[in-house]
Amino acid sequence: MFCVPRGQAGSLQTGQSGRVRRPLPPIASVVSFIDGINRGAVERLASLMAADHRLQVLDESPLDGKEANVAAWRCYATSFPDYVIYPHRIVGRDSEVAVLGHTTGSHLHLRDDDESQLVVIWRATVRDGLLTLWQIIEDTPARREEFGLDAGD
Repeated sequence: MFCVPRGQAGSLQTGQSGRVRRPLPPIASVVSFIDGINRGAVERLASLMAADHRLQVLDESPLDGKEANVAAWRCYATSFPDYVIYPHRIVGRDSEVAVLGHTTGSHLHLRDDDESQLVVIWRATVRDGLLTLWQIIEDTPARREEFGLDAGD
């Protein structure tokens, strides 16, 4: 529910202070991170990464540190400006968030219809509203069950 002060119809307020809740809850941090990826907003991603942020893509070697990850996202966003993550399901447990979904516009160079058939799991760990881990995991029934993503199948 929005608060519209008398005489200011059409002017929406975000609350008395106009501030956003800090730190963001883990699911909100992850949704914001995905939004930053989808918009190619690397500075937004940087603002949501912890100093010890780690990127782990499937079985590749991890990329450690905020600076290295910001540089990698800058390169990826420039190289693949149409990259979009489509979350199908999001589950949070304490500081861990799992996202089941698909992408389009990635480095795979597939047609969107084909790429959208490739479902993966993203796992994030969040500390004080900042992501310490962004991991891409192969989608399997066992992994869905492990992360609580199997409900509703």
